[in-house]
Amino acid sequence: MTGSHSVPLRIAPDHPALPGHFPGHPLVPGVVVLERVAAAWKAWRGTSIAGLDAKFVQPLLPGETATIVLRDEDGHAHFEVARGDGQALARGTLVPSGARAGGGKAEGA
Repeated sequence: MTGSHSVPLRIAPDHPALPGHFPGHPLVPGVVVLERVAAAWKAWRGTSIAGLDAKFVQPLLPGETATIVLRDEDGHAHFEVARGDGQALARGTLVPSGARAGGGKAEGA
């Protein structure tokens, strides 16, 4: 199955994961961003994520608007999180539940 899907991303400044990350210079923790990526995948494709590989290239700031772009290219799932100006914040690959890390369906799936 091939396709792409985009969803907006904005983490409110009062999100419970922000206090202490980092005092005086708050950043959205990467795990919060990845949680939203996984949720977006599940809402789009109806399957959970079994694993992922991510690279963070810029921080997401509280209240900042970004976009999650998901791509499913014949068993190879990719994501990118970017600011409105197109600047990448994070990118990587996803392993949907039931798929092998090398792509494709697991045996018996």
